[in-house]
Amino acid sequence: MILKNKSLRRTLLITYISLLFITLIPSIYSIVVSQIHTKRYSQIISNVSTANRISLIAKDDIPAELWNIICGKKEIADGSQNKLLDNISSGLSLMLLTINNEESRGKLEVANRAYTTLRRNVNMLISQIKGGSLVTQNEATLDEIRTITSLFSDIMQDFIVTEIEAANQTNQSLRNTSIILTTIQIIITILAIIISINSFITVSAAIQKPISDMEKLSTKVSNGDLTARIDIPHVNELNTLAENLNTMAGQIDLLIQKNMEEQKNFQKAEMKALQAQITPHFLYNTFDTIVWLAEEEHTEEVVRITKAFSDFLRISLSRGHEWITISQELEHIKNYLTIQKIRYADILNYSIDADEALMDVKMIKLVLQPLIENAIYHGIKNKRGRGKLKVSAHFTNDSRTFVCFTVEDNGAGFTEERLGQVRNELRTGAQDSEKLSSVYGLYNVNKKLKLYYGENTEGLLIESEAGKGSKISFTIPVNAEITQESDNV
Repeated sequence: MILKNKSLRRTLLITYISLLFITLIPSIYSIVVSQIHTKRYSQIISNVSTANRISLIAKDDIPAELWNIICGKKEIADGSQNKLLDNISSGLSLMLLTINNEESRGKLEVANRAYTTLRRNVNMLISQIKGGSLVTQNEATLDEIRTITSLFSDIMQDFIVTEIEAANQTNQSLRNTSIILTTIQIIITILAIIISINSFITVSAAIQKPISDMEKLSTKVSNGDLTARIDIPHVNELNTLAENLNTMAGQIDLLIQKNMEEQKNFQKAEMKALQAQITPHFLYNTFDTIVWLAEEEHTEEVVRITKAFSDFLRISLSRGHEWITISQELEHIKNYLTIQKIRYADILNYSIDADEALMDVKMIKLVLQPLIENAIYHGIKNKRGRGKLKVSAHFTNDSRTFVCFTVEDNGAGFTEERLGQVRNELRTGAQDSEKLSSVYGLYNVNKKLKLYYGENTEGLLIESEAGKGSKISFTIPVNAEITQESDNV
């Protein structure tokens, strides 16, 4: 009997030791996996935070610092542009050292090239200022820098999205880990039932429920519910994992909110940029004309020019929308030409010819007005006699898939040599910013067309002959509106 008891005791001892060893397996596994995921999440959060920080530096701080130097608010020696650039460089270097995701690394390498271009342009601007360059030259260089910083910011936003996707993949791996842990726990539970009902209840209550809760949490997070949280299970092996899951969900939610806020700020900046397209000299000249007409008691013309100016501003702003109908775009240039016709009655005649069938087609706004302004100020005003300006918009084929816009004038035109220079400047920009400033409106329109329509447009096509006038045209697809445009700005 005693031998049997000892044998049973030994069996029980061996059984409990075996169970103890088995129960340590999921604990060790969960701790190891938890540390791996914790490190990965921490790295993702650190990379996203660093990317967001250097994106803001590039997009906001550097242009603002350079503008203060151009305006004379700061001396070059007092400016912190080099420090800001060094912050971006160190942030990129740190992320490149720690990143494992090939797609993210590729985006960082592109961003690093954009940073190199940004530093080169900043150094060029500082050299210009030290050399006593004109303000217009400095502003043109600063505009190029703003374009580069905007591109850099976009790359960083793409990198952030890639890192968030990597976090989602890690979350899926965590879910699979939870399933594995659950399977192990079931096996342990079956063994525990053989030993005692009490052991089964204890192990089930202490381990099975927290794992089930974490599985549910991972499912909710993977389905997009980032507000989901779980209670800390007060199990040493699972507390860290639960806290990290809660932290991960909160951090991802915070980053998405920050990204949405950035998008709102970007839309506001776009609206300000649209407002800035109305050049000051046009505003001043229009107001001077209104004052002059009022003093001369030309009441009807005062009413007409004021209404045209009001409609011009309304369409220019258009509640921050980037896309308007062709009808609205033509109405916008009609208002602009009405104002200019009153100012230059003796030298300007114009006509607008457009197919009625394309009036409701959407297009990117404010691309015709700079072309017309260029034709007036660089073409018609530089010739003798009355100038003629014609604007036309027609479908290019029977299928009505493309629309061609044309602005023609009988102004001074370009010499063959200058025409070649202008075409080259539209493609690549100009090293001499004074030359570029004479066609800066054309340059901006060409960039805008390429940005929004991509390979669906060739950009601006210019035909000109000295003394006979110029013809500028471009073709865009009919169905190209960006459907993601916000309607509540």
